[in-house]
Amino acid sequence: MAFVTLKDMGSDFHRLERFDGGDFVRWQRKMHFLLVTVKVYYVIVNPRPPEPGENEEESVAKTRERLRWDQDDEICRGHILNGMSNTLFDAYHTVKTAKELWNQLERRYITEDATSKRFIVSKFFDYKMVDGRSVMEQFNEIKSILDRYSQHKLALDEFIVVTSIIDKLPPSWKNFRNSLKHRKEDIKLDELGTHLRIEEDLRKEEKSKSEGSNHFLSKLSKRKVNMMLRKTMKMKWNLEGANE
Repeated sequence: MAFVTLKDMGSDFHRLERFDGGDFVRWQRKMHFLLVTVKVYYVIVNPRPPEPGENEEESVAKTRERLRWDQDDEICRGHILNGMSNTLFDAYHTVKTAKELWNQLERRYITEDATSKRFIVSKFFDYKMVDGRSVMEQFNEIKSILDRYSQHKLALDEFIVVTSIIDKLPPSWKNFRNSLKHRKEDIKLDELGTHLRIEEDLRKEEKSKSEGSNHFLSKLSKRKVNMMLRKTMKMKWNLEGANE
């Protein structure tokens, strides 16, 4: 059986990317997982055990439970603060409890994430591929935008995604775009990527052959011109010799 040591836990927190105000939802999920791992997340969801009444005797177990909660709350709060950039640490280090800190971050940055969602949606639908750049490179850029959809729990039907990407193909791919749009069967996103890669490789190969052929014809033309010049010069020399 494997045990998680304090050293391992500290290493996990150290590897966590510090929150700087961007992509809060993903950072919060990672932080949540780590806080659960070190068994202190409960202080965010469970209230602090109450103090005993004025004339109420408290059991040792209850006292220990409250003291443990206080200690874990400080540990939890410290981990959250240490997972933030220096600027945000300075802004939030005076917040008293882990729950209050967690809630303040949610109120501030979940709202900003909602704005980010609208930006990501617009970024995908407004994206247009252009000639002069690798289509696969642009396809991968679109996929990175779609990865952010998943991070924000945004769902988009794969058929709509594939159809939209086909429509985004550059002008020089018009015929290929039309051939994809007239296929009877639906195409998966990964399949579309395969089709695009094969087509781009074929185009590169054809371009290379064409450039090689043009280079050969160019050299051939130069040879013909040179031969004609040599013949002309030879005829001129012969005529001059005959006249002498």
